[in-house]
Order: sequence, then C-alpha cells, then structure tokens
Amino acid sequence: MRTTRRTLVMIVAGVLLSALAAAPIAHAQQKGKKEYTFKGKVEKVDEKAKTLTVANENIPGWMGAMTMAYGVDQDAVLKQVKAGDQITATVYEGDLKLYNVKVVSPAKKK
Repeated sequence: MRTTRRTLVMIVAGVLLSALAAAPIAHAQQKGKKEYTFKGKVEKVDEKAKTLTVANENIPGWMGAMTMAYGVDQDAVLKQVKAGDQITATVYEGDLKLYNVKVVSPAKKK
C-alpha cells in the first residue's frame, strides 16, 4: 500500500514539474516567430473577457490599422490600462495576443 501511494505521489510530482518546465518553453517558442512592435489607443478594457480593444496603428509587413480586441499575456495589465491610454506592446506573427504591454501616454482626465 505504501509503495502505491509513493508511486502515485511521484507521478503527480512528475506531471506538475513537467507542466512548470513547459511554461518557459511555450514563451520561448514565440521568439522563433517574427516579432513586431504594436502601438495603439485603448478603446475598452474587458476584465471578464481578459481583452483590450485597441485602435492599433499600421504594423508594416503584418497588419493594417484597425480596431479589435486582443488578449494580453498578463492579467495584471487589465487593471493598469484604461480606455484612452496610448500603449505599446510586442506581437508575434500568427498570434493576436499582446505581450509586454506598456502605457506610453495615460488617458487624459475629463
């Protein structure tokens, strides 16, 4: 019985360690894709959907100027960014998520 419990604990620990080890690899795979600088104005922050709706500038070689919702790499961004903020971020070819979002000009108070 003890051997079975010990084996089960070892398997669970192995699975957890594998999952943790894979997280940095998933981000590193983005590095293999073409990287672009993203600039735009936040139109809406949707914490429930975990998205920012942004009117982005043209991204030469990848995407024209448009307004659309983007996922973000860190949920904390959704609490820091406000509608009206000008932001920059990193985007990767084939991925509509914003990485390393930074506010470059905060929204003006009315």
